[in-house]
Amino acid sequence: MGQKKDLTGSEKSKIVRYLAEGCSSLKIAKLLKRDHRTIKRFIQNSQQGRKKRVDKPRRKITAHELRKVKRAAAKMPLATSLAIFQSCNITGVPKSTRCAILRDMAKVRKAERRPPLNKTHKLKRQDWAKKYLKTDFSKVLWTDEMRVSLDGPDGWARGWIGKGQRAPVRLRRQQGGGGVLVWAGIIKDELVGPFRVEDGVKLNFQSFCQFLEDTFFKQWYRKKSASFKKNMIFMQDNAPSHASKYSTAWLARKGIKEEKLMTWPPCSPDLNPIENLWSIIKCEIYKEGKQYTSLNSVWEAVVAAARNVDGEQIKTLTESMDGRLLSVLAKKGGYIGR
Repeated sequence: MGQKKDLTGSEKSKIVRYLAEGCSSLKIAKLLKRDHRTIKRFIQNSQQGRKKRVDKPRRKITAHELRKVKRAAAKMPLATSLAIFQSCNITGVPKSTRCAILRDMAKVRKAERRPPLNKTHKLKRQDWAKKYLKTDFSKVLWTDEMRVSLDGPDGWARGWIGKGQRAPVRLRRQQGGGGVLVWAGIIKDELVGPFRVEDGVKLNFQSFCQFLEDTFFKQWYRKKSASFKKNMIFMQDNAPSHASKYSTAWLARKGIKEEKLMTWPPCSPDLNPIENLWSIIKCEIYKEGKQYTSLNSVWEAVVAAARNVDGEQIKTLTESMDGRLLSVLAKKGGYIGR
């Protein structure tokens, strides 16, 4: 009976089972046709407990070093704990201690995402705010598109898990598993839509106008009174499909032209209140890290979430415009957040 070097995983499992049944090491060796010394060595190694970890004394942080760390954290936003402590020439501090110290004076945050604003953009934002400062925003229809994917944002799939429980598996698919493009509008306390863009359709100036004709105009705008249409102001951003000469001329033939079509400053999603509506809907459809298996299911979730948004929430968004304009002027065209 030749001696072999290593036991396989299957053999190790059998040894454990045989030991539980009361078999001796010699009997196990005969059952597995392995050398008795190999079996005994495995049993002895398994019975030896892990060596107890000897904790080394931790480095103490002085009050002077704490002040240096606080100044470094203020000067180095989004830096790691290691980078902050190294900039202060403080070494030998384990990560757990660094994080515990920083937790008392700082918070972990993600960088804010916003469009770039140059000098020209800021001037145009100020001009826009001055132009519409006296506008009755209850008569403005704020519109925009939103894309929702099957997987949703990765950063939202976080939450508390009880001890002893495993985190649920989260799917990772290319392009978030695909998605649905949604168009909607809000005016005063009313939600227009949402309307779904047909799958596979790329919105250029022609397909966008046809989409508005089939959804917005046929299903909502035509039902409104003549006085409503006369006073309504249509807002859309400067996406190529929106701002093209073809789209502008097409809207003009529908009666939406000149003062009835709001001009829009570049790089200004923070000024559009419907962006906040998109946030409300996404928080609802992706809560608890929810994912979807089909485009129809995610679209149904969007429709259900939109129905749960009441008129008071929408009214709060549309009535925020006066404050947004004043904030733009106060910040000299700078970004105001959402």
